[in-house]
Amino acid sequence: MSNQIQNTPTHGSSSSSQPPSNQQHHQQEPQPQPQPLSRYESQKKRDWNTFGQYLNNHSPPVPLSQCNFNHVLEFLRYLDQFGKTKVHLQSCIFFGQPAPPAPCTCPLRQAWGSLDALIGRLRAAYEEHGGSSETNPFGGGVIRSYLREVKECQGKARGIPYKKKKKKRNQIKGPNQSAKVFKQSAS
Repeated sequence: MSNQIQNTPTHGSSSSSQPPSNQQHHQQEPQPQPQPLSRYESQKKRDWNTFGQYLNNHSPPVPLSQCNFNHVLEFLRYLDQFGKTKVHLQSCIFFGQPAPPAPCTCPLRQAWGSLDALIGRLRAAYEEHGGSSETNPFGGGVIRSYLREVKECQGKARGIPYKKKKKKRNQIKGPNQSAKVFKQSAS
């Protein structure tokens, strides 16, 4: 089947009185379908809608224009109930063990990496929806500090130290120059 609309006169229809021409027929190409959203864009849209729903369900509801970092922190803590990452309490015998041998009653939380990515998407969505970067409640120092605390706490509790990744240097081609780069990195 063809997606093109055909200009064929039919009896009893309300078509125009002009006969179809070849030029008109070639101009009536189907409209291109909008590109599907990327995974990132889909997640960002879903996260933005979830945060908006959270604010609407707040008692009393909070308009986005009055949202501040406290609402963001409440939202992040609210999301912990849906987490899948076991974070051992200091009183747990498995505290600091990356692979505990038995189950325990410690709570499940949102993983630090998930929260960090979520905040990045929400910060971008806020600005896309007309918010300014200066008033962005997702980009403030309090939120960065909270994420840093979650990262350190989860790292200690799970026995997984988070280390900052070193940036890779651009490789310079050539036998003489690669020796220089090696000597510089060794110093």
